[in-house]
Parts: sequence; C-alpha cells; structure tokens
Amino acid sequence: MSIRRLPEHLVNRIAAGEVVERPASALKELVENAIDAGATRILVRLAAGGIDLIEVSDDGCGMAPADMALALERHATSKLPDDRIEAVTTLGFRGEALPSIASVARLSIESRPAGAEGWLRTVDNGEVVEDKPAAVPPGTRIRVEELFARVPARRKFLRSARSEFAACVDQVRRLAMARPDIAFTLEHDGRRVLGVQAGESRPERVAALTDRALAANSVGLDWEREGMRLGGVAGLPTFHRGIADHQYLFVNGRPVKDRLLSGAVRGAYAEMLARDRHAVVALFLDVDPDLIDVNVHPAKTEVRFRDPAAARGLIVGGLRRALDEAGFRVVQRPAEEAMAAWTSEPIAPAAPSALPLPPLAETTTSSGFAFHERRPTFFAPPPQARAEVAVEPPPASTQFPLGAARGQVARTYIVAEAEDGLVLVDQHAAHERLVLERMRAALAKGGVARQALLIPEVVELDEVACDALEDKAEELAEFGLELERFGPRAMLVRAVPAVLGQGDVIGLVTDIADEIRAHDAALSLKERIDHVAATMACHGSVRAGRILSVVEMNALLREMEVTPHSGQCNHGRPTWIKLAHGDIEKLFGRK
Repeated sequence: MSIRRLPEHLVNRIAAGEVVERPASALKELVENAIDAGATRILVRLAAGGIDLIEVSDDGCGMAPADMALALERHATSKLPDDRIEAVTTLGFRGEALPSIASVARLSIESRPAGAEGWLRTVDNGEVVEDKPAAVPPGTRIRVEELFARVPARRKFLRSARSEFAACVDQVRRLAMARPDIAFTLEHDGRRVLGVQAGESRPERVAALTDRALAANSVGLDWEREGMRLGGVAGLPTFHRGIADHQYLFVNGRPVKDRLLSGAVRGAYAEMLARDRHAVVALFLDVDPDLIDVNVHPAKTEVRFRDPAAARGLIVGGLRRALDEAGFRVVQRPAEEAMAAWTSEPIAPAAPSALPLPPLAETTTSSGFAFHERRPTFFAPPPQARAEVAVEPPPASTQFPLGAARGQVARTYIVAEAEDGLVLVDQHAAHERLVLERMRAALAKGGVARQALLIPEVVELDEVACDALEDKAEELAEFGLELERFGPRAMLVRAVPAVLGQGDVIGLVTDIADEIRAHDAALSLKERIDHVAATMACHGSVRAGRILSVVEMNALLREMEVTPHSGQCNHGRPTWIKLAHGDIEKLFGRK
C-alpha cells in the first residue's frame, strides 16, 4: 500500500481527536481564547451539557474578517510573535483548537474589534457555509452546535448530559479561579449556574468557586524561593474532603494536573491527614517561562519543570510553613452546632445498666422506617471521665478469644487481657469494620433499616454534586439514606441508616457525593455499593478520642469475635494486635 498525503478535512478530524475529546475540552479552548483576547467579562451558555450547544461570549479585542478566516486554519495563531515557543505566556498557542472543533461540529464566529465592523463566519463540519457582515457588539461570540453529530463513532462515547455538564463546570471553575480579575457567568439550559464578579481577591474567588467555608478555614500562601513564587490558599488539615478533586494547581495562571505537584501536596500534609482524606488547596505557582515546558500535552494540561525538585520543595516548604503559622487553628463549626454540643446531664447515683451490643431498641413501622429510643450507644457520647461502680465482676479473660477489657489508652485503644497475652484494639478501626459488616448483612436481606429525621436536614452542595446524588437516590435508599432534591444546590435528607445513629449528616452526604463523582464510572455496582457502605460506616463508627465504659469496650470485643473480616478496617489497617506472654517476657528480659 502506497503512502498518501491525507486531505485537510481528515487531518483536522484527526487533530480533533487529540484536542476535542468531549464538550468540556472544546469549552476549555474557547474560554482560554477569550482570556487571551483580554476579556474582562466572559459568558458561557450550554445546552444538554455542551453536547447540543456551547456558546462563549467575551468583550475582548475581537477579530477582523481576515484574521477570522486565518484563525480557522491549522497552526495559525497570534500568540507566538516569534519562534520562541518556550517563552509563551498565553494559555493557547498551538493554533489547532478552532479548526479542530469546526471539523466535527457547526462552528459560528461573530466578532468585532472596537471601532470596526462586525463579521460572521460559519463552518459546518469543515465546510464554510456563511461569511458575511454582522451587527454585533465589540468582542467575540463563538457558538458550537451538535458536537460530533456527523461522527457517530465519537458521539456514542460521550457520557450523559449531566456528566458532560459536570466536566464543563469543572473547566470553567478552574479557569475562573486563575483569573479573579475577570467576571465569569455560566448558564445551563437557560439557568444561571455560576457567577463571579471581576476584582475579587484570590482567596475570595477560590472560596466562591469551592466552598464558602474555606475562607474561614484556610491559610494564605505567599512564599518565594529560587526565582519561583507560591501563592494561593490552603485548607486547614481539619478541613478535608474524601477525594483529591478539590485540589487546584496553577502554573503561571495555567490550570494543570501534574503528578509532581499533587505529590508535593500529599507530602506537605502527610503527618496531618488520614490516608483516605485529602486537603483542599488552590496553589498558584509563578515561574520564569524559561524554567518550564508547557508544550508537552495537546490539551496543555501538563507542564515539565527544568528543576522539579525545586518546585516540589517550594510547595512542601510553603505549605508546611503556612500551616505551622496557623498554630492550633481547627475548622470553625457553625455556632448552632457548637451550642448544641453543650447539654446539661444529671448525674445519677445509680450504676449504669449494661449495654447490649445492638444498643438501640428498634421499632419498625409498616413503612419500613425504624425509630430508636434514646439510650447511651456507641454513637451517642457516654458520660465522659466519670468513675463507674462495678455492678458485676469483670469477665474472666479465659472465656473469650479477644479477652476482657481492662482499660483504655489515649482514648483510642482498648487494652484487653486474653488467656495467652495482651490485646490492643483500635476502637475506631474496629467499629468501622463492624458497622460495614452490619450494613452488608442488612443489604443482603433486602435493605438497611432507616431512621427518620424528625426535622429533615438540608445539605448545601454544588449543582454537580446534587446531580450525582439525585441520579443514585434509589441506590442510596437501599442503604437507608433517603434524599430528595431541594433546589438546584441543595439536598434534603429525610432519613439516615439506623445503624449509624446520630452522626454528621452533612459530612456523610458530602463524602458520598465525592465518592460517586470520583468512582461511579470506573466501578461495578458491587464495588460502588462497597464504597458507599464503607463511607457510611466510617461516619457511623466510634471516633478516636471517645471515652468508652468497660461494658461498651467488652461489647465491642464480643462483636468483633463473631464478625467476619474484623481483623482489618475498611481501609486495610489492622484493628487489633496481640502481645503474647512470651513476647512480653522477652521485653522484660525474662526469656
């Protein structure tokens, strides 16, 4: 077979495969062009998640008719005045985006420079169908309609409109975060989804686009070393999320997803976060353009550093320094929650009664809801630091494999005496596994019992997270978590799994939304169920720092003995260890 030169339209479609992977990819290129054009206001309109329509309007410098025609040719750009590609300072520079998009969709460009006439040019899947004057305001408006409509092999690989919309929101959020001097508005199917004003400070812009609570629960960064400058905001270690999607990294104003920088963030928080939790950060790294290479990925989402160790050291050192200066600060809870934690409790002289391990009396109604009496449980804090009168002698250590509880160390570890040694139990890790296994057993029998909330809880989230939860509402109901949509950016929680008792409903729903968004497409139904169950179990388990009574400690040990997989928690860590008598004798030199 002889070698042939490919026609221009086919070359553009091949290039589109690299640059235009999905609607969010096309949107990213168009918004970057608007930013490079010097816009101060950018309006984005989407329909069906960007599949049917992407429209980007700006008040930038605009294009003359000749420049507009040239912009639709491959490798034509105004962003490289000379051949020094390593000195590029704009977001775009390849000159591939517009012709690539025009080869797989209907692309219309309306543009007018200040003091000149407006012009309209429309290209339908590679063919120019309109080229005429137009009455438009200064700036540029680009419409992309029916993306991949004539490329069914690509169209069928697009995800649902909601999933594509979520990806588009993420792209706009990252670009808006990088430029607080520009006003951004995002509308979807005629409804405003996102809006930020120009002139905000960087911390204000980051908080507006992530979580309003971040402003009060973060530290500012401003550190310079070896010609590199690090700015931004870093959430306190106690202000964390279940996935790493809330980490935003920028190099010279360019949003990037870089393993080196992500690893540096993990390293900075290594001793302050559990392995399954992730920091919330927005880091802005300003570097001499000669020290980085931005031309390493078609979508320009990766960079290469000439001295990666220096970049990593700057991030780790800057984050640790800022967090050290934060001192003893922790997450600031709402005043209502803080006040609710203060309750008066009468001190009864009578000894407390023994607590059976399923510690709640359960009454199931015909509707399937389970209502529980208020008794001391693993989930409702028992009396703290109070002496107990022994109502019966402690059980003999020979009766049980995990022995009998003798005490608690650091409010985290249960010390038990067994016939053949000393047993140490991590109370949080152990109870997390027990709750998970209870939920699995309940699911196998047809569903987890629900505990109705007397006053439904409203949980405010971003629209993408609400969409993800709404899509999985039926599956979550099987776990006993009953959710309803409550406006564009809130979910109403009507019931929670009975096995969880009284917990942090807002934290539970937020983490489940993160889990669904991070793993939904990649996991099977069974794996998704395990992920959600594990998340719920973590929220419903005894926390480290809880003082447990002897009765509660023994109840926990007894259930561990009859529960499968109780030797490790949901994250693979051991729940208990044993020091045999022989090992103890060796420690004291007796053997």
